[in-house]
Amino acid sequence: MFPSATGGTSFTVTLPNEQATARFAMDIAAALEPGDLVTLSGDLGAGKTTFARALIRYLAGDDTIEVPSPTFTLLQSYELPRFALVHADFYRLSGAAELAELGFDDLPIGTVVLLEWPDRAAGFLPSDRLDITFTLAPQLNAETRNARLVGYGAFAARVSRIPQVRTFLDQTGYGDVPRRRMEGDASTRIFERLILDDHTDVLMNSPRRADGPPVRNGKPYSAIAHLAEDIVPYVALAQGLRDRNLSAPTVLQADLDRGFLVMEDLGNERIVAGDPPAPIAERYEAAVDLLISLHRRKLPERLPVAPHVEYRLPHYDIDAFLIEAELLLDWYLTSAQGKVANGVREEFVALWREALKPAIEAPATWVLRDYHSPNLLWLPERESVARIGILDFQDAMIGPAAYDVASLLQDARVDVPESLEVTLLSRYARARLYDQRFDAPAFARLYATLAAQRATKILGIFARLERRDGKPQYLRHIPRLLRYLQRSLAHPELAPLRAWYAANLPPQDQL
Repeated sequence: MFPSATGGTSFTVTLPNEQATARFAMDIAAALEPGDLVTLSGDLGAGKTTFARALIRYLAGDDTIEVPSPTFTLLQSYELPRFALVHADFYRLSGAAELAELGFDDLPIGTVVLLEWPDRAAGFLPSDRLDITFTLAPQLNAETRNARLVGYGAFAARVSRIPQVRTFLDQTGYGDVPRRRMEGDASTRIFERLILDDHTDVLMNSPRRADGPPVRNGKPYSAIAHLAEDIVPYVALAQGLRDRNLSAPTVLQADLDRGFLVMEDLGNERIVAGDPPAPIAERYEAAVDLLISLHRRKLPERLPVAPHVEYRLPHYDIDAFLIEAELLLDWYLTSAQGKVANGVREEFVALWREALKPAIEAPATWVLRDYHSPNLLWLPERESVARIGILDFQDAMIGPAAYDVASLLQDARVDVPESLEVTLLSRYARARLYDQRFDAPAFARLYATLAAQRATKILGIFARLERRDGKPQYLRHIPRLLRYLQRSLAHPELAPLRAWYAANLPPQDQL
């Protein structure tokens, strides 16, 4: 792997036969995201169309689908499960001026483009793309091809992972196992199912988190908010949860340095159902009971990872709470009304600092941090709280128990009816009354405070996903978050915060 002379990241792979080309296509498919451009260069007969055919068939999940060469039609369109794809061939174009006539400006947002003979569009290609150049290898044999990949812009980091994934799978015995990309989350992680003869496992491809720019005291946001930098916390927490008879995935293979895991596949059955998804009461009850079971225990701050290696969970301190809440100012309010005035920010931070004092002083436990429906599975064949499969916990911390309860009962992606929220909150509180440290009224206030803080944070995150990352689909959840925020800020102890939101939220978002 090395930076190319033109500023990209590149590597070369040798493809001795069509089977190797199909496996290479699978590797590329795993790295593709909606809206990507992949250019295919090489002389006639070098293997461009053979690769494109293998890639499209893999993405379609159908080895028999007809994939004709677009040499004469110029464009071939495909509606694939993950995205629309256009296979284009510019060999017959006389120049870039003909691009507009082909309708490239009118392609739906998110369409992936495979482009043969990209030199015909020189000067018009976007800076974020993957270039693949195929060449013959006559010194080896007539079938062998070499493929050189160069990733530019945002594609450079993804290209660097492709050979690393291939090496990891080959070394762990999964090299020839078919893979299928799974629906991902808002992070940079990629999940794939590894399809074996009698079961499936899951591959997690989790690159090390890059530090962002310093935002406070020389530290980036991720350090202040205590976000996981690598997969070590995930491995530690997975085993920690399993040691307590909870259903986190078993880690089967791991490369801690490069960020790859093969782990147990817990399936697809969610704790919600329908379209739009709605909570299934029995499953939400089990999810609450899991938190009860966890919060009753004395839990360690240090967890083993490997021989002579431990992981220490960070504390959910006031700086982490505040930097999360300020995402509302930095992304949500700035997108709505321009830069937030210093006085408005100072008042916001002071109000939250005061409101969060009980959270810092509360009895501490493991805060899994993303304990909500997208990360929870239903495992009916297991018993009691083990029926809940837990998928996402790498950002776990030591902090107040109310946080995960609020995360579940005010799910940012699912409408949890207020009646169900109250019923389940009461279920949790009644079960915890046997704990002498549990103060029900104090817990109720803390629940409202952390639910409001979490809604505040996620409003900022979803605005950031749209503005910075080009993911507008998260904006559909904004009305729900505002309703949750209204519920939580109705607590009498949060009246000063409620007044701030009433004065500073945009008119259309007034609580």
